[in-house]
Amino acid sequence: MTLLSRLLPGLLLALLWGAPGLAHAQSTLPSNAPQALQQFDTDLTNATVDLSTLRAGGPSKDGIPSIDDPSFVSVAAARDWIDPKEPVILLEHNGAVRAYPLQILTYHEIVNDEIGGTPVAVTFCPLCYSSIAFERRLDGEPVTFGVSGLLRNSDLVMYDRKTETLWQQFTGEAIVGDRAGEELEIIPSQLISFRQFAENYPDGTVLSRNTGHNRPYGQNPYAGYDDVDQSPFAYDGPTDDRLPPKAKVVAVSLDGTHKAYPHSVTKKQRVLHDAIGGRPLVVFHAPGAVSALDAREIAESKEVGSTGVFDRRVGGRTLTFAYADDGRFEDEETGSVWTVTGRAVEGPLEGTQLDRISHGDYFAFAWFAFRPDAVVYSASSGS
Repeated sequence: MTLLSRLLPGLLLALLWGAPGLAHAQSTLPSNAPQALQQFDTDLTNATVDLSTLRAGGPSKDGIPSIDDPSFVSVAAARDWIDPKEPVILLEHNGAVRAYPLQILTYHEIVNDEIGGTPVAVTFCPLCYSSIAFERRLDGEPVTFGVSGLLRNSDLVMYDRKTETLWQQFTGEAIVGDRAGEELEIIPSQLISFRQFAENYPDGTVLSRNTGHNRPYGQNPYAGYDDVDQSPFAYDGPTDDRLPPKAKVVAVSLDGTHKAYPHSVTKKQRVLHDAIGGRPLVVFHAPGAVSALDAREIAESKEVGSTGVFDRRVGGRTLTFAYADDGRFEDEETGSVWTVTGRAVEGPLEGTQLDRISHGDYFAFAWFAFRPDAVVYSASSGS
């Protein structure tokens, strides 16, 4: 299934039901707003962005169905249908650990779940390669999120089903509607391979393919999209010449500073030491995971690796790391061995977990579109 074939059903639906409402939409919406906004029962005059930057992506509201009643299986059961190299979103929260395979998220984009007693929305925008988890509460009460069918800077625009406010997935900010100006709390997550998840969390659980929807999970509907020479879909925002638009970056926001660590650097060096706002951090890049958006069969896609970003202070000491082998890392101070998840598995610090720093593996164009003041890490200067 190609990107176009995936979008066609939504386009046909728009033609079938959208036309009768156009006159009403034109009389109630600002002239620069996409007509698809008529689907949302919220204050469309309350916006923090220029409504002309919103674009209809093809499918209408909920045309891409979120998963609202997720079920989970054991690691052993998931081995029957997921390749060891396939990417999953790791979420470890309040003692609970779950994996959300991108082979499922690519078709649904949002999973409304609860983990460790916290209601969460686990999200993935294929067009930006952005996987982000949020706490899904408004006024202290859980809400569910759906896929609006709108894009901004090629990024998923979500909506909450309580107020129908529109939220930008990339930033977690409410951009149009009753709650415009508010911001969701991000919960740190990580993209790693299923094998890495299974080895580090053998008792963890995995989002099941039993979603209530018939989709060809394991196949990539965006075949060839993860190509650095291909232009982003539905993107007409600002350009930045520092990196190719579809180059991948490890993106970090910390203490008001936004920084991009190009995959071309992290993949080669495997370990980067840096500091943001006086906080020493380490960036790991281990082999073992493939892209979800390359080959038609995800298991056959190109190697892109897994990344992790952590505070490198443990017990009053600031650790220095080096790449060992087999996707593992070793600190010079104690000789302990660490995995890409930031957990020590051998040596004096065995069992220690480095503090996670929220990060993402995104296409550069999206990071620069939403964080135009972002600094790009330079391998030559080491900062």
